Amino acid sequence: MSNESDAAEAATAPEGFELGTDGPKVIVAGLDGSESSWRATAYAAGLARRQGALLAVVYIQPVLGAATALAGAVVEETTQEIADELLAALREAEEHVREVWRVDWQFLTMRGDPYTGLAKLADELRADAVVVGVSEQAGHKVIGSVAVRLVKAGRWPVTVVP
Repeated sequence: MSNESDAAEAATAPEGFELGTDGPKVIVAGLDGSESSWRATAYAAGLARRQGALLAVVYIQPVLGAATALAGAVVEETTQEIADELLAALREAEEHVREVWRVDWQFLTMRGDPYTGLAKLADELRADAVVVGVSEQAGHKVIGSVAVRLVKAGRWPVTVVP
């Protein structure tokens, strides 16, 4: 074979390769209000801006444990207030940078376990990447954080921001 035919074979796209797609189209960022989750969201916003991708900012409202079941309505109301506050803070941040750069984003929230909720939404959105902050809870070093569980799932590239 000549060098030209070798080059032509090497340039052929592998079977199942999606032509016309270059880089991520949807980036999911987990936001729970912690400092590391805000840093992760800012990092994901930069990635989304540079790639022209949609940024899906996700807040998973915690479910009630047995100990808090009696205060159910109060806890649900509080988690919804947190979601509303996070959305307001995101909109305010967008206002501050709107003249400099723009990112297409959406805010999604649902009730449930953080890992399960993030995984479900990342699958539904066909996310190309998931960005989360490092866990700030001491017990997660022993039992595993949301970030570790997302990485172990192996369904999306996961970036963990300190």
